[in-house]
Amino acid sequence: MAAEAAGSDLVQVVALLAAGVVSVPIFKRLGLGSILGYLAAGVIIGPFGIGIFSESQAILHVAELGVVMFLFIIGLEMQPSRLWGLRREIFGLGALQVGMCALLLTGVGLAGGFSISQSFVAGAGFVLTSTAIVMQILEERGEMASPKGQRVVSILLLEDLAIVPLLALIAFLAPGGADTSLTERLTEVGIGLGAIVGLVLAGRYLLNPFFRILADARAREVMTAAALLVVLGSALVMQLSGLSMAMGAFLAGVLLSESTFRHQLEADIEPFRGILLGLFFLAVGMSLDLHVVVDNWRLIAIYVVAYMVMKAIAIYAVARVLKTGHKEALERAVFMAQGGEFAFVLYSAAAAVGIIDSQANATLTAIVIISMVLTPLAIVALRYLTPRDEQSLEGVDVAEGLTGSVLVIGFGRFGQIASQPLLLRGIDVSIIDNDVEMIQAAADFGFKVYYGDGTRLDILHAAGAGRARAVLICVDKADVAVRIAELIKAEFPLLTVLARAFDRGTALQLIRAGVDFQLRETFESALVFGGSTLEALGVDPEEVADVIEDVRRRDAARFELQLAEGIRAGQRFLKGNIGTPIPTPLAQPRRPGQALNEETASVLHKSTPADGQRT
Repeated sequence: MAAEAAGSDLVQVVALLAAGVVSVPIFKRLGLGSILGYLAAGVIIGPFGIGIFSESQAILHVAELGVVMFLFIIGLEMQPSRLWGLRREIFGLGALQVGMCALLLTGVGLAGGFSISQSFVAGAGFVLTSTAIVMQILEERGEMASPKGQRVVSILLLEDLAIVPLLALIAFLAPGGADTSLTERLTEVGIGLGAIVGLVLAGRYLLNPFFRILADARAREVMTAAALLVVLGSALVMQLSGLSMAMGAFLAGVLLSESTFRHQLEADIEPFRGILLGLFFLAVGMSLDLHVVVDNWRLIAIYVVAYMVMKAIAIYAVARVLKTGHKEALERAVFMAQGGEFAFVLYSAAAAVGIIDSQANATLTAIVIISMVLTPLAIVALRYLTPRDEQSLEGVDVAEGLTGSVLVIGFGRFGQIASQPLLLRGIDVSIIDNDVEMIQAAADFGFKVYYGDGTRLDILHAAGAGRARAVLICVDKADVAVRIAELIKAEFPLLTVLARAFDRGTALQLIRAGVDFQLRETFESALVFGGSTLEALGVDPEEVADVIEDVRRRDAARFELQLAEGIRAGQRFLKGNIGTPIPTPLAQPRRPGQALNEETASVLHKSTPADGQRT
């Protein structure tokens, strides 16, 4: 029997892993994101799909640790000074948004004929945005550290804090809840505040010495266990005091953000965070009761739309009132229009005290889950429906009728340096770029840069490519550089073209496109860096020069082979640090060696192959 139970558990584990591994790449390839892939997979393997799992709530409770660890890592990126700098966004923007959304969503419930307590509970639960979904979206888009991303994080932090007064209000609204004394209410608040103060003090005075002792023991697995202990222990303290587990983990991360062990902790937690966060989305998908959806589909459809639309309107209105731009306000409204995982806690608490019944709890939970499923789709729709930002060309001149002897395309770090020898020599240089902010910044440093896209033939003509003696392609994107080279060589075959190559593969493409000269952007600087390292190690400068020249020769020989045979050719010219070493001179000798006796001459003759290279 034990073997059968173990086999059943293993089937479920394999099913979980397979569901994520199969669904996420498919949904990402379709442009729908990883979150929707996990949610869809959860629905399929859950109790209302093919039925591999029957108790999704148990998995959901474990998977919530993924959200906890996610908040811990966010906290590690948020130093106390930075968090203090966001206080206005947290307690101003966050509080205003939560208050406005709660008011409008409560009104939606009242309009549907429900009592004020039921309407408030249903609306307040939906106010609490899904931290997991929004954080994952920000991370995938690389906007976590951006100003608009930080404002969203601030709102999410306030919503996490709001769970405490909301749970207290549910206790007050419960039948007989008004009988609870003021002293009991104040005690609950005091316990929550005491837990926060205690956690701050422990983080300030105990965590660093604790990790220092463990580091001295030089046991990596103990450091990993300690990292998990800090995250889960902080979450437990907050949960026992009536606050959210995620808030405890976030505070622990903030307190360790300036620790010397910060990067070690992040590396230890990251694998657990990723797996558990994916498991959380799978569990949310499993929790969607399809029987409830089918039996109440009209009510659920109406309230999903009504709640999401009203919440989005409130978020957009608050953002615009606080002088946020239209695009950012619209994005925030779509990102945060769904309900979140804390709604499950709120609805369960309301059901426990009799404000709502079990049927209403299941219906509200389904509404929240469906809103979470619809969020990635809404973001995709927003991307296709909103026009791309058009750059304002105010104060910027468009390339037209330029006559410089040299045309520089792209004026980033590389183009700026490459232009200096030409300008110092007095050569007439025309410069174009398609980054308006860079053009405006360059003007402050005495450069006249014209707006123009080098991948357009009409712009190349207007920028004077046909009259120039040479064109320098200095853009930082590999595919763009190759496209410009091919365009110029097709239109101006006799024009001298010199190009910046992102890497070796790009350099090969540029050669095939017909450029007269190409240079990998890091090649020369890396050689100088390596040579300086040898000198710092005490190697004679003359010998260093010989070694660097040998590297150049090897690289050139390998490059020629790659042009003829492909990128993987010429491996023998690379000096690796694994495998059987091949005896070769550190640097090519200045003159050939000579045998001093007949015996040595015969040995040299036997060990030298026909091509003259020693084996």
